Amino acid sequence: MLTLSYQRRALRFNFPARTSRGALTEHVAYYLEVRDVRNSNLVGWGEAAPLAGLSPDYTPDFEAQVQQLCRAINQQRYAFLEDIVPAQLVPAALPALRFALETAVLDLERGGRHQLYSNAFSEGQVGLPINGLVWMGDAAFMREQIRQKLAAGYSCLKVKIGSLDFATELALLAEIRAEAGPAQLTLRVDANGAFSPAEALGKLAELARFEVHSIEQPVAAGQWAALAEVCRHSPVPVALDEELIGLTDPAAQAQLLDAVRPAYLVLKPTLLGGHAATRRWVALAETHGLGWWITSALESNIGLNAVAQLTGEYDVAGFAQGLGTGQLYHNNVAAPLHIEQGQLHYSPAGQWALPGPG
Repeated sequence: MLTLSYQRRALRFNFPARTSRGALTEHVAYYLEVRDVRNSNLVGWGEAAPLAGLSPDYTPDFEAQVQQLCRAINQQRYAFLEDIVPAQLVPAALPALRFALETAVLDLERGGRHQLYSNAFSEGQVGLPINGLVWMGDAAFMREQIRQKLAAGYSCLKVKIGSLDFATELALLAEIRAEAGPAQLTLRVDANGAFSPAEALGKLAELARFEVHSIEQPVAAGQWAALAEVCRHSPVPVALDEELIGLTDPAAQAQLLDAVRPAYLVLKPTLLGGHAATRRWVALAETHGLGWWITSALESNIGLNAVAQLTGEYDVAGFAQGLGTGQLYHNNVAAPLHIEQGQLHYSPAGQWALPGPG
């Protein structure tokens, strides 16, 4: 018989993680544990960590939803792992929970070894290129992050903008470009929807001076006509991020891409509904001739590992993904993930330090 339990952990940031939506000092994760009582030493782990102000399932009753899922599975007394179908058991309105259950099932299916897929990354043969993330803060804080990332060998930086005075942000980008030109460093920016439609094209013209690779979500989600106009005329390629969240109907997804015609999609499994949902977006992007990359969403290492191993299913050589945010927490789950010269690596023989029995 299969059982499902969970543990709650409040992840504490090493510094206030600021976005245009405010600062985060704590992030709560729910770790799902799928067991087969016939071999209770084997556990499949998954992580549900909805984001405040962004995840559809960040609600006061989220933990009650987790408890309800545990009861539903335990009462069914499933005998076979294939009977636990996340898409049937977890509604699309709970994407983080569906991602967690999918991950836990995949993990147990493959022996509870945290190797969800068989690919060159999960087997420790190659690393995944990632962007160095520069968090919002005062100018001195952002400069220090930029210097650290460049010194660590990153060939792609992503800078969050929209929180400081725009002139200050432009000055920071100028400093980056003074250190490394576009041939040495790919530069991405993420506005998190901070620009108004009226000001977006003017600001994008300013950003284009620094040969920016792309901008994520320049205007707030839900304004398809305005976003299409920005994508049509922007001198900087536009990537959709928040715009994809909560859009689960395949026809509506295709309609969005047809109407807006962005250059890229930014795919976050925790926010999109898990592994299968992310794969569908990848297929849709490729059908429309769009670029894409996969990004973690402040998960601890359990969730980050799942996102990274899913990314390893694709050929992303030379194109930086948005992984590696697990370093943000001082009480993270210890895992054999490490970053070296701008690449995320996994050591399958390395040690995990998972939470105690749930």
